[in-house]
Amino acid sequence: MLRDTQCLPQEIAGIAVSSALPSMVLVDDQGRPVAPAMNLMDRRALEEVTVIRNVVGESVIEDVTANRIEDHPNLVNLFWYQRNKPQIYDKVYKALTIDGFTVSRLTGEFTLNTSSAVFYGVAFDIRKGVFHDDILEKLHIDPNILPRLCDSTDVVGSITAEAAGATGLHAGTRVVGGQVDCNAGWIAGGAVEAGDMQLNLGTSGVLGVVHQNMDYLSSPDGLRMVNIPYTTSPRDTFSAVAVTTTGGQALRYLRDTFGEGEADVERLLKVSSYDLITLQARDVPPGSEGLLVLPYLMGERSPIWDTSARAVMFGLSLHHHRGHVFRAFMEGVAYALFDSFSVLQRTGLKINHPLIFNEGGAKSEVWRRIITDVFGIPTAMLKGRTGAPLGDAILAGVGVGVFDDFSVAKEWCTYREHLEPDQQNHDMYMEYFQLYKNIYANVQGNFQDLQSIVRRHQN
Repeated sequence: MLRDTQCLPQEIAGIAVSSALPSMVLVDDQGRPVAPAMNLMDRRALEEVTVIRNVVGESVIEDVTANRIEDHPNLVNLFWYQRNKPQIYDKVYKALTIDGFTVSRLTGEFTLNTSSAVFYGVAFDIRKGVFHDDILEKLHIDPNILPRLCDSTDVVGSITAEAAGATGLHAGTRVVGGQVDCNAGWIAGGAVEAGDMQLNLGTSGVLGVVHQNMDYLSSPDGLRMVNIPYTTSPRDTFSAVAVTTTGGQALRYLRDTFGEGEADVERLLKVSSYDLITLQARDVPPGSEGLLVLPYLMGERSPIWDTSARAVMFGLSLHHHRGHVFRAFMEGVAYALFDSFSVLQRTGLKINHPLIFNEGGAKSEVWRRIITDVFGIPTAMLKGRTGAPLGDAILAGVGVGVFDDFSVAKEWCTYREHLEPDQQNHDMYMEYFQLYKNIYANVQGNFQDLQSIVRRHQN
């Protein structure tokens, strides 16, 4: 990889790392993992969420973190290990994120940047950038098990001789604190000013708006989003983030489960199976001729926060074919994102147009058109879409002084393929969206009934 860059190791001024969150890697005092890593799809700690609510108090958690506890942050998962796997918990020296684990392997330092620390939840003060020891004490979690806190731009260490030998990097190269992957992608997309809004369609669908509104953090609607200290100035700048759990993952599920033919064509002709799926969706009219999908394949986050929710296909008829199913799922993800966007709109946060499509499935012109028409606002796509690695490079540059500030991110960006919403399609989509909301309201209790039945028979 380094050879491909035609860059000499000693020419690299600094390094920054990001990762998807929540994620957790438990290590011993030598930095060796003592258990498999946990990622954002891990939902094992449902009971611990309830216990922590009772022990700490839901209102206390929300006041401190400006986030709900349902998203299974790292302190919840650490508490799960304490209660369920004490033989592993007793071996834990530090509870790291994936990016923190990578930094530890590069530098020998155990650190946690304030952008990622919010995903520890429960005891992390989003405004002050510290953990509350009194809350940790209630959970019998030793504060020393948490990494050293730093800001994203802080230099936290340098490449060790051992890491240099393993990676080809130059020993002594400075490493900065890092950031959560969505912040990294949005920095790469030029989102550095209040109101800038970008959308990633990776595994999850993630919509973020940069803001500096402290009152929003304490508002009921603010608590329906994920709130993250933003890389550019984590004590007074935040990203209000809407997350639908299975964004691009929904298309991956369709491809892997029902797309054997598309996968065969990809192997034989080197044509993207995703392109074949979206081409079939393109030929279906907006609204999928009466087929509507709730895309909750792994529960849902904002704005409904329902871990028991599951996918629903409503209105399936004999005239529907594969293309209808593909398009209905793409429209379902758009409805899920719009559900959160409509909450963000009413908060009064400044929102700049156009909405910028950044990473993942946003490269699909069909999906971008669907989202543009559902949202009813102008959109554009980031040219190049280098994503988080470029955002990390810009962060490293600011951290080690190559760049004065993050304004270079905006200077380097070009937006293309601008789309304007089709008003007729938008009006029709709003009718379907209202039905989408009604279907969820009608079956919400049934999701919990289903979960109870499944658990009873699994046990």
